[in-house]
Amino acid sequence: MKRRSLLTVASAATVMTLGGVGYAAHRRGRNPYYRGPTSDHFDGLRFFLPEQATDKALSDVLRWQAKRQREPWPKSFPSPYPADRPPERVAGLRVVLIGHASYLVQVAGRNILIDPVFAKRASPVRFAGPKRVNPPGIAFADLPPIDAVLVTHNHYDHLDGPSLARIWQAHQPLIVAPLGNDTILRGYDDTMHVETRDWGQSVDLGDGLQVHLVPANHWSARGVNDRRMALWCAFVITSPRGVHYHVGDTGFGDGSLFSDIRARFGPPRLATLPIGAYEPRWFMHAQHVDPAEAVRAFALLGAEQALGHHWGTFQLTDEGVERPAEALTAALGGAGIAPGRFLALRPGQVWEV
Repeated sequence: MKRRSLLTVASAATVMTLGGVGYAAHRRGRNPYYRGPTSDHFDGLRFFLPEQATDKALSDVLRWQAKRQREPWPKSFPSPYPADRPPERVAGLRVVLIGHASYLVQVAGRNILIDPVFAKRASPVRFAGPKRVNPPGIAFADLPPIDAVLVTHNHYDHLDGPSLARIWQAHQPLIVAPLGNDTILRGYDDTMHVETRDWGQSVDLGDGLQVHLVPANHWSARGVNDRRMALWCAFVITSPRGVHYHVGDTGFGDGSLFSDIRARFGPPRLATLPIGAYEPRWFMHAQHVDPAEAVRAFALLGAEQALGHHWGTFQLTDEGVERPAEALTAALGGAGIAPGRFLALRPGQVWEV
């Protein structure tokens, strides 16, 4: 197999982790995940965000893979924080990064997991693809009782089916996901209780907590023929402890996504924002913010505090393992924002009110 003429197995698994990045099958067909009425962001087959084009041609993927200037990552990049052993419940707000984009949010007596990934690889296969370089910041056995799980979208670094099935079997939580993802999730355990919603809709978690699904400049796919056939989202959690805005993946676009959140919900108490997987910019800018754009989003939101994720655990793109944190520090300095207001979290690191 010639290295430059075909994708290696590992590179192919990386592409699949990002959901078949760049390859859009535009032929008409049947959506295997969702059947519903057309709308201003669903054409009957695929979902879309108006005026936000993220699709790339297969030739773009091949160009990226053939000409990659990938900065090597270490085989191990351990967190300076020990694995957290969270309390069973908290009355306030306590947030822990498990790794990559996986969080445990404990708020007002409820325990919520967001995009929980405990797998050794963010990949559709066990033998190839991005391998984690640090263990989860909370051991699975140390999870407190889980009341709800929020899934932003179906890429393999956010939707880890075997881990979600294991969480369901152990905790029986309510699972909230965008339209179409229930079909994918029940493929791992057909007894899962999955509540799906569209953008602009909400789920009541009880005790004054609600989770709202809002748009993101991103897309979805588990393979090469199902691009944008399941919806993707960001989440807003409203609770007695304030507004928490969480983004799994997004491009910056024109910035209106962030100003719209502020207009609808008010300035968030907390924003959890991605800061990694952004190089090369010509390929990634429409779907992944870089640290400077994350700082711009933080400013548009008017958030009191931000936490950065989506870096330092799985190498999905070309930047080095420490570059996102370094670039975030530089961007905060350039914007005159105190470094403590936007932290690049490491696995096991705790932030709490």
